[in-house]
Amino acid sequence: MSGNDYVKFLTEEMVKYMHMSKEQKQARKAEKPSRKKTYHWFGVLPLALRMLWKK
Repeated sequence: MSGNDYVKFLTEEMVKYMHMSKEQKQARKAEKPSRKKTYHWFGVLPLALRMLWKK
């Protein structure tokens, strides 16, 4: 990924976040800790299963 592509990606993500409603931001923030706890307690296995499931 070139530097220009990376800047474009970051800009798009920032714009998406800015256009989210307050409720969406709060829901996203509330979801994050639960995912971290799963990985903390069970290691990489949940991550690997999630990647296989999405594939």
